Amino acid sequence: MNTNARAADAVLLLHGLWMNRFVMCYLAHALKRRGFSAEVVAYRSMRETLDDHLGRLAKRVAALTTTRVHLVGHSFGGLVVLRYLQRNPDKRIGRVVLLGAPVAGCRAAAAFAQRRGGEFLLGKSLGAWRDPIDTSLDRRFDVGVIAGTRALGLARMLVRLPNPNDGVVCLDETRFRGMRDHLTLPVGHMGMLFSARAARQMGEFLETGAFGR
Repeated sequence: MNTNARAADAVLLLHGLWMNRFVMCYLAHALKRRGFSAEVVAYRSMRETLDDHLGRLAKRVAALTTTRVHLVGHSFGGLVVLRYLQRNPDKRIGRVVLLGAPVAGCRAAAAFAQRRGGEFLLGKSLGAWRDPIDTSLDRRFDVGVIAGTRALGLARMLVRLPNPNDGVVCLDETRFRGMRDHLTLPVGHMGMLFSARAARQMGEFLETGAFGR
């Protein structure tokens, strides 16, 4: 895809739980270098509900004037993206990349919820983890998943997770039937946000619908 064609495409990036928009700046910059128009969607991951997040994302997508809109979600942000795709999304949605997103359940979140102070740790996102797991997705969506296998993350210090995992999310929690492609990289849960290789593979999928490997 040439640069002019990419410029007609917008990419919205969503951060994960406890994070803010700045953690996605490296990936947004990497996409801009490839010619995309990239913006980070900031949302209050603990102080608002999943429905609030979905409404905020829907408004940001609707406000864009580009012909196609791609989505990138890290961790809990990836779960928000998947739920958005399941609920009457904008017809201009193009490709989607999920980074370390526990869309098929999250052992770490379940363990946090059972601990004393778990409701404080997870805030209003707690309801999203208690909802029945739904990974159904219309096949018209091109979704690529990047998962880490280096166990570097806060959850590893508090919860015993089965291998392989990225320190927060287990590899099997990132897989679901509706995805188009799945790639594992030797990075931790937060490290993937600052990995040149992860950024390159993300851009590759948004351009072609497959990871370059």
